[in-house]
Amino acid sequence: MRNWYLIYVYVLSASFVISLVLTGVMRRLALRWGMLDHPGERKIHTEPVPVMGGVAICATFYVVIVGGLLLLKPVRELGFSWLEANVLAFLGKGVRWKLLGIGAGGLVICALGVVDDLKMLSPEKKLVGQIAAAGILVLTGVRLDLFFPNTWFSVAVTILWVVMMTNSMNFLDNMDGLCGGISVIAALSLFLCVFPREEYFVCLLLMVFAGSVGGFLYHNLEPARIFMGDAGAMFCGYILSTVAVLGTFYTAQTPSRISVIAPLLALGVPIFDILSVVYIRWRSGDSIMKGDKRHFSHRLVQLGMTRRQAVEFIFLVAAVTGLGAAQMSHVGTMGTVIVIAQTIGVFCLIVLLMNAGKKSRGTPDK
Repeated sequence: MRNWYLIYVYVLSASFVISLVLTGVMRRLALRWGMLDHPGERKIHTEPVPVMGGVAICATFYVVIVGGLLLLKPVRELGFSWLEANVLAFLGKGVRWKLLGIGAGGLVICALGVVDDLKMLSPEKKLVGQIAAAGILVLTGVRLDLFFPNTWFSVAVTILWVVMMTNSMNFLDNMDGLCGGISVIAALSLFLCVFPREEYFVCLLLMVFAGSVGGFLYHNLEPARIFMGDAGAMFCGYILSTVAVLGTFYTAQTPSRISVIAPLLALGVPIFDILSVVYIRWRSGDSIMKGDKRHFSHRLVQLGMTRRQAVEFIFLVAAVTGLGAAQMSHVGTMGTVIVIAQTIGVFCLIVLLMNAGKKSRGTPDK
C-alpha cells in the first residue's frame, strides 16, 4: 500500500506540472490564433480571454495515461516484480476495453466542446454528441448495473447520468476558477470514497484528472488568464460521471447499502446548480437550455458577495459535502442517514439564504 501512495503522488504531481506547462502554451497559441471568448450579455468578463484551456486539460490527461501504459512493457522487461504484479494486474480482464471506451468518449466530448467554443453549436447538436460519447462508454462495459445488471434500464440510466453531469459542469463554468476548483474537490472526494477499497484503476484515473485540472486552475483563478471553455467543462463532467460509475461504493463489507449514493454527495454542488437553475427557468416559463445569470454563483453575487467570495463559498460547500461522501463507507445505516440529512440541510440553508436575500431586495429570479 505504501508503494501505491508514492504512485498516486507521482501521477498527481506529473499531471499538475504537465498541465501547468501545456496551459501556458495553449494560452499563447490561442492569443496568436485569435481563439478568444469575447464579452457578451451573459458573460461577466469585460476583455477577450483565450479559451483553449480545456484542450490542455484533455491533452495532459491522455499524455499521462498513454505514457503510463507505454511504460508497462519496459517495467515487465526490467523485472520489477511488485510493479508488474500490481500495475499489470489492475489492467486485467475487461479493464482495457473500459479504458479504451473512456478515452474514446472523452475525445468525442473534447472535440465537441472545441467546435462549440469556436462555432457555437446548438443545444440539440451538443446533446446528440454527449449521448454518443455516453453510448461509447456503455458499449465498452461502463454502466450502472448495481440494481439492474445488463438491462436496457441500466444503459438508459448510465447515459442519462453521464449527459446530466456533463451539462452540470458546463453550467457551472461561469466564474473564474469555479468549474476547475469544483472538479478538483470532487475528484479528491471520490478518491477518498474508493481509496479504502484499493481500487487502483479508479484511484489512478482520479489522481491524473485532479492533476490535469489543477495545473490549469493555476492560470484560471481570478483574474483568469485563460478559460477552459466548453471543451474543458464538459470533459470534467464526463470524467467525473464516468469514474462515479466505475467506482465501487458498496460491498458486502460496507456497513450500509445507502453508501451507494456517495457520488451524489461528492458531486452535490453541480447537481444542486443544474437542478435549481432548471427549476427557476421552468417556473419563469423560459427554455431550460437558454443560458442566463441565475446560477448558484450568480445568486450569491446578487446577495452582496464579490465573485471571489462566491467562488470560495461554493468551494467550501463542495468540500463539506465531499467529506460527507467520504464517510459513507465507514458508518452504519444511522450514520449514513445523518450524513445525508446534513448534506440536504446545507443546501436547504443556502436556499433559505438566497430567498431571504431576494425578498430583502424585492427582486425576482430573472
